[in-house]
Amino acid sequence: MPDCIHLDRDGGGMAQDFESIDAVQERLAASGYMADRALATVVFLALRLGRPVFLEGAAGVGKTEIAKAIAAALGRRLIRLQCYEGLDAASAVYEWNFAAQMVAIRTAEAAGTAERAALQAELFGEDYLIARPLLEAMRPQPGGAPVLLIDEIDRTDAPFEAFLLEALSDYQVTIPELGTIAAPEPPITVLTSNRTREVHDALKRRCLYHWVEYPDFEREARILQARVPEASEALSREVVAFVQALRGEDLFKAPGVAETIDWAKCLLALDVIELSPEVIADTLGALLKYQDDIQRLEGSEARRILDAARAEVAAQ
Repeated sequence: MPDCIHLDRDGGGMAQDFESIDAVQERLAASGYMADRALATVVFLALRLGRPVFLEGAAGVGKTEIAKAIAAALGRRLIRLQCYEGLDAASAVYEWNFAAQMVAIRTAEAAGTAERAALQAELFGEDYLIARPLLEAMRPQPGGAPVLLIDEIDRTDAPFEAFLLEALSDYQVTIPELGTIAAPEPPITVLTSNRTREVHDALKRRCLYHWVEYPDFEREARILQARVPEASEALSREVVAFVQALRGEDLFKAPGVAETIDWAKCLLALDVIELSPEVIADTLGALLKYQDDIQRLEGSEARRILDAARAEVAAQ
């Protein structure tokens, strides 16, 4: 058995990488993601240098969407590893199809062909291997290396981070029964963190780092127009101005861009033409996710913020 397996990449139709930083912005915008210059630079360098991107920021600012937009812009497959507390290497890499293995064992025994060595080699081969995201990302994909999204890495623990050091340093994973499987081409890797805890420096050092801020007014308005094109420009700008004013309030959880988009869709479903305190009160559940925050906007507070938002729109 070989110590290291190098998988041959499919040679067909590999999508071209981004040619420049401007091209990053243009092609991500065409995929519905409005990246600022700093983020576009990090993405450009990550592809040129073959380095993972580590994105931190508040929940809902669009970190996950960046990976989706890169995959769409380059025509690559997106492979997502959603992190959670207790995630281990086996769950992230592979598992064996035990049910199918048991059927094969019983079938071989019934047929009287259960030769031990041959059966063991068969049971621990590719036919019974279930690839999880990290192993799948090491395999050749049509169109070129996939985009590997390791989402919310801050939800895992230190042992899993230590395991990722090998995977992201050498782009290889080890399966005891098969050996070490190395990617023929590094996947385009994006790690995200909501910073619920600090991720170890050793992992961050292997990545290009970027803090994803809330977008400014104009960029968020463009995002909303791209994601909810049915909304009128006037309503979109009013929605963005209100959300941005709301982020300046003392809230337990400020609304992210994802909430801005969801709220606009809710307003359209209600045939809302312009905001009013009554409409805001009825739809706050799409924008805020904590009752204490919702209660803060009851009564005159919603009207005060709406008046400030309208003044901001008028000043644009």
